[in-house]
Amino acid sequence: MENDQTLTTTTRLQGGEEALMGDAVFLTQIDKAIGWARKYSIFPYPFATACCAMEYMALSMTPYDIDRFGALLPRFSPRQADLLMVIGTVTCRQAPILQRVYEQMTEPKWVMAFGACASTGGFYDNYTTVAGIDRIVPVDVYVPGCPPRPENVLDALMALQRKIQTQKQKLRGVAA
Repeated sequence: MENDQTLTTTTRLQGGEEALMGDAVFLTQIDKAIGWARKYSIFPYPFATACCAMEYMALSMTPYDIDRFGALLPRFSPRQADLLMVIGTVTCRQAPILQRVYEQMTEPKWVMAFGACASTGGFYDNYTTVAGIDRIVPVDVYVPGCPPRPENVLDALMALQRKIQTQKQKLRGVAA
């Protein structure tokens, strides 16, 4: 009798996962749960160097409200941040500093190139400007525009959240 009752409360979901409907308890894979939690707890480190910083500041205002995506609180220490937002032009003199900031960040870490200058060097075609920060650090998301609209930044943030949620999560202290 108890086996019959257990079989009726357990339902098979898409992808082979099971859910217990009677007690409203859902079972999932640990990767998916950690991915979901990390997706909504992004701590950005703004590496702001130029005019795109004004658009970055607009993200916290009422019409855009980046807090809805779990990324409002900027961390000004790379050891507390997991998203490096490179905002604006990076010169060759700043490149070693950017590299050091990236190396000081803890894993997992992601990088967003914010604006045309960070993505490609922008309209600066000279020896002092780095033609894209992907020559210094690996970039996960590019935000187009000069300066990029806050809507573009939110689209890039949502793309990064999808990437975070679907990637393989590294677990510390667990034998793989």
